[in-house]
Amino acid sequence: MKKEQINNPLHGIKLEVLLTQLVEHFDWDMLGNLIPINCFLKDPSIKSSLKFLRRTPWARKKVEDLYLENYEKIKNSQQ
Repeated sequence: MKKEQINNPLHGIKLEVLLTQLVEHFDWDMLGNLIPINCFLKDPSIKSSLKFLRRTPWARKKVEDLYLENYEKIKNSQQ
């Protein structure tokens, strides 16, 4: 099982960290445009978004996919 996770950029990253990095990189408005779900569009917060994403697998998948698509940009902007 460990071999499968070696090249997985999501391995070991908590959803809260992932979401925080996306918000820092894109901001809430852009995130709402890229993934139009209410927790990003109406009075967004990390807490409410985490609650929704943890209960909604399809939405979490979209967030994880967006993170993976922009992984290099996000990591480079943090340095």
